[in-house]
Amino acid sequence: MSRIDRVEVHVFQFDAPNLAPAGGGAVGALHYRKGASARLTKYAVVIRTDNGLRGEYVTHWVGSSAALGSTLMLAPYLVGREAERREGIYDDLKREARQFDHMGHGPLDIALWDLAGRKYGVSVAELLGAHRTRLPAYASTYHGSRGDGGLDCKEAFADFAVECLDMGYRAFKIHGWNDGNRHEEAENLTFVRRRVGDAMDLMIDPACELRTFADALYVGRACDDAGYFWFEDPFRDGGVSAYAHRKLRQFLRTPILQTEHVRGVEPKADFLIAEGTDFLRVDPEYDMGITGCMKIAHIAEGFGVDCEVHACGPAHRICMAAMRNSNFYEIALVGPDMPNAVPPVYRCGYGDQLDAIGRDGCVPVPSGPGLGVDYDWDFIAANRTALHVFE
Repeated sequence: MSRIDRVEVHVFQFDAPNLAPAGGGAVGALHYRKGASARLTKYAVVIRTDNGLRGEYVTHWVGSSAALGSTLMLAPYLVGREAERREGIYDDLKREARQFDHMGHGPLDIALWDLAGRKYGVSVAELLGAHRTRLPAYASTYHGSRGDGGLDCKEAFADFAVECLDMGYRAFKIHGWNDGNRHEEAENLTFVRRRVGDAMDLMIDPACELRTFADALYVGRACDDAGYFWFEDPFRDGGVSAYAHRKLRQFLRTPILQTEHVRGVEPKADFLIAEGTDFLRVDPEYDMGITGCMKIAHIAEGFGVDCEVHACGPAHRICMAAMRNSNFYEIALVGPDMPNAVPPVYRCGYGDQLDAIGRDGCVPVPSGPGLGVDYDWDFIAANRTALHVFE
């Protein structure tokens, strides 16, 4: 066994061009602003052991200040533990964070899986028994903007969907405007369907922007008429009310996708039992790591439903490759002249930008040892704003 003797958390920044804060109360949201540059903060985790092993992970969408605080709270509990005993560490960290959000747990667990793969010289995908090497992907848009280019009207959304179709994408997801006007949202999703016809599976994620049940019902019925693949996180309960979404399901034909904002296997099982969703949502960053993600995928399989992986990253690809019951990999977030705001830290050719797919509409699963990616630690060090060390 390998005893953990050091945990490092490297906080760093980078610039994302043509993006700016959306404002209007949309905390953390970005939208198009030509010539602007958004300064973003992420963090990297390194776990070291007394026999020279090392596990790494660089955060994507979980890299917020709130998640960082949680990671810093939990990281000291790893020191002295045996790195291979991931299940016990998962269980103890879950209990330790029981009074708080679990967002900072995932990066630590993912780094432990990377360490295990490196120890045995195999990919984490192989450790999980993955059965896929390529994953069908969908383009997942930024939220709409107002009158400044980018995704500022239904025509812009439709043009971008056609661009993605021409690149090889066979699925496309809309994030509408943060103010959640039900008529605008319904008109937009209907217009996009008319433009792409039956050539793409279409989804919509209002990201909890619709203010009332009636708003969600109105947009959901437009999804029914346009044949949408799923309707995700529609209204401002924050995506956590099983009863409200069960009621919505009773009025709609379009499948509901919920639980992005419900953490861990037990609450997601409860959501299924309460009939609050048709698909489960899972994210190895959000849901306590690869360990937590695979538990959720298997509980969904036990209920006979699909489990869709939220967002993107090497851990996300590896988990999806080991899941039978998952349809699409999310390239999130993208738009015309708008890069995906994930950190540019890969030296191995890995990427989650719009052009990451092949002509088959798929992305490859990393196959090297551990997570199968090589991080640019020179870039991280050059842009580091803080280093936290626990020994």
